Amino acid sequence: MAGPTYQSAEWLAGVPALVADVATSWGLTIGEPYPSGAVGYTVRAELPDGTPAVLKLSPRERESLQEADALERWDGDGAVRLLARDDDRNAMLLERCEPGTFLSSSDHGLDVLISLLPRLWKSGAGFATLADEAALWTVDVARDVQDATVRDAALHYLDVLPSTQGEQVLVHMDLHGGNVLAAQREPWLAIDPKPLQGERELGLSPIIRSMELGHSRREVVYRLDRLTAELGLDRERALGWTVAQTVAWSGGRHRYEPHMQVVRWLLEAA
Repeated sequence: MAGPTYQSAEWLAGVPALVADVATSWGLTIGEPYPSGAVGYTVRAELPDGTPAVLKLSPRERESLQEADALERWDGDGAVRLLARDDDRNAMLLERCEPGTFLSSSDHGLDVLISLLPRLWKSGAGFATLADEAALWTVDVARDVQDATVRDAALHYLDVLPSTQGEQVLVHMDLHGGNVLAAQREPWLAIDPKPLQGERELGLSPIIRSMELGHSRREVVYRLDRLTAELGLDRERALGWTVAQTVAWSGGRHRYEPHMQVVRWLLEAA
């Protein structure tokens, strides 16, 4: 599928040597690693002057190639600061968020995400486009998704939405409670961008389907309605992009049934 990629065993085997190499280059003292995520490797580090930081390494996959560019574009406005980058090694040195609690543990997650989104909608110039990404999703959905109802709905939206987009901005297409951390410089900061140049409505998709915010038809539709109303966005387009992206990421070879349930709820609410 054209959704998020996952680190391979081969890549993980090379991580210790890569960490040591990057640490030498940047003069870092390496600390304890963070729990392993689906994509990449992160470890606590200190700069030569004792400044706490995070070293992040990622496989060289499409979703991670412009992550540093997005962090540079945001320049700390609602997101972690990029302190250094090494594109040859696909390594980044990031501001450390302390205490680093996930937004998913907060009772005010949706409020925080609504306040963060407009700050992240900077110029999308220079980033991969949503139209090109949607073309990849179309191929994968048509090939891999067996459920005819969700497949046909996703293909419909992937046919009509890309060519009729509104203003193009920088969109974090994986912004949810697990990608926002409690920090000291600001109460909450976004991390782990999967950036695209596209219309704002796409950026609502991961929030609408976000299970930590409640997993029921009522709660999914509530998020759709509240996000579009408060941010002044098109409800139908937000619904369509959520269906399309969710099916592309979770409806095929690595089918994730809770997300497919969200798609069915949205189709009922269309």
